[in-house]
Amino acid sequence: MSENVIARNPSCHRFFFAKRGFLFWLYKAIVVAIVLFGAFLMLFPYVYMISLSFRTGNEVVNNLSFYLIPKQFTWSNYSQIFTIIPLASGFINTFTIEFFVVTIGTFTTSLAAFAFARLRFPGKNFLFFILLGGMMVPYFAVMTPQFTAFTDLNLYDTLWPLILPGLFGNVAMMFFVRQYALSIPDSVYEAAEIDGCGFFRQYFDIFLPLVRPALAAQVIFWFLGIWNDILGPDIYLPTLEHKTIQVMIAYLNNQTGNGTLKNLPIIMAGSVLSSVPTLILYATFQKYFVNTFMLSSSKD
Repeated sequence: MSENVIARNPSCHRFFFAKRGFLFWLYKAIVVAIVLFGAFLMLFPYVYMISLSFRTGNEVVNNLSFYLIPKQFTWSNYSQIFTIIPLASGFINTFTIEFFVVTIGTFTTSLAAFAFARLRFPGKNFLFFILLGGMMVPYFAVMTPQFTAFTDLNLYDTLWPLILPGLFGNVAMMFFVRQYALSIPDSVYEAAEIDGCGFFRQYFDIFLPLVRPALAAQVIFWFLGIWNDILGPDIYLPTLEHKTIQVMIAYLNNQTGNGTLKNLPIIMAGSVLSSVPTLILYATFQKYFVNTFMLSSSKD
């Protein structure tokens, strides 16, 4: 049907646009259905984990069929965890590591990102590529000498081996923030210099506010990496009271029958408790996490 015929015939005109409107809404409905299905696939394991955490061991063993609402609802699994492992100490130890590493490490990382993005000094590019090359070295290559060094310093079975390396920054975060900061126009810094702002004033008043979305998103990734780390804490923290939350959850699995069905609700309850801080963190910084992928390409 040509456009001239549609223009001369009002009924054809209405039919044409009604058809286009129907196809548009059909397309939106299909897209929404696909997104909802994907969201269901991602949320289902977590919802089912919560459901298992409120069941009794006998219910799990005797009812192997799938259902979400527990038939024998109980809170006892959450209280039993604290009688098996010192879960409160696990949270305190993990938050202690997170606090020092994320706060001080983010400060040093952002300073390095500002220096590589803004300052001019001899060997800047060479030093930058050396740092990036360090990311290619696997942790297992430095694990033994690092363990020997911390043991010689009498820091074994303390939180310091997990804190000290992070205080000097995160190269991946530095690289990402630097790339983000390159989108800041040079005229902004030049105007600040004309007004008498030094480098530290530019860092605090210009750099940090503008790179806040990228910095916040990288803080989330770093926080999650530390929170879910098992290898490092398992190496340096042999005493149960000194272990972090994820290592304690693994220990809980071993102490309750190594994953037998009867003790599965207790393990699921511990997993639910360990996931709560990460959910709170994501809900708090969600907008920064989304804005990270909206890098500005303007230089003016």
